[in-house]
Amino acid sequence: MFVDYPVTVNDDGINIKPENMEKEKLYHCFFKNKILLLFKDSQDFLNCYEIEEEDLVNKIKNCKKDSDVEKILEQFIEDNNINN
Repeated sequence: MFVDYPVTVNDDGINIKPENMEKEKLYHCFFKNKILLLFKDSQDFLNCYEIEEEDLVNKIKNCKKDSDVEKILEQFIEDNNINN
């Protein structure tokens, strides 16, 4: 059975359907020149992060596959020496 992507964007904002999200899977969308990263953790808490870094936003906009988004983020974290 095909499940719709749980994050959609329209003129009014972002719509999230956490019931359609897999746990620990990263979802993303673009809204007002920003990237929103969302995931539902193992305890069913919804986590959301907003990215405004223009270069990073543009790189992710040009991704052909969802798996490339995580690679770009990992590289950005490594290049900028960002730790938890």
